[in-house]
Amino acid sequence: MPRLIFFCGHAGTGKTTLARRAIAALMRQAHARCSGESFCLLDKDTLYGQYSSAVMGVLTGDPNDRDSPPYLQHLRQPEYDGLLATARENLALGVSCIVVGPLSREVRAHRLTDRAWLAVGDDVRVHVVWVHLEEAEARRRITARGNPNDAWKLAHWDAYRTRLFVPTAAEYPELLQYDNTDAPPAAFEGLLEALADR
Repeated sequence: MPRLIFFCGHAGTGKTTLARRAIAALMRQAHARCSGESFCLLDKDTLYGQYSSAVMGVLTGDPNDRDSPPYLQHLRQPEYDGLLATARENLALGVSCIVVGPLSREVRAHRLTDRAWLAVGDDVRVHVVWVHLEEAEARRRITARGNPNDAWKLAHWDAYRTRLFVPTAAEYPELLQYDNTDAPPAAFEGLLEALADR
């Protein structure tokens, strides 16, 4: 039974790093159990980053633009559609997928556990990890990593922060919430257990 595991969260929360750490641990577990489970990592930025840069360079003159109306209205949804279509192709082959992307709109609408919306069958185990950080630490990490795609966020932080979605455990019980601010080893082990058991 393949798994579809989402690592979601806002910029700078460390979702990609956490997903890479998790996939390595999950592959070790699968090997130790001789389960034959295989995994692939699908990161939205890796799959579509260069393509979107080329398109945004043509549309707005700024290849690093990921926050303007042209990007949000014309490229965001096709990126996610392609990301999920790629995941479905792998799942159909029995390959478990770890999908990395902000996906905040989809989380807000409870779509990532809606099998009809995902177009996956009951044979797929679905998990959604929401990775979050304290805002000041997220801003510090975004600044430190120096990604040109973050320039607008940093220059317009007060406007950007109004878009930040903070799911509560009561309203979003389907989420595995992971505070990545200063997570101890036990938190990661707990996450792995939750991914195995839910």
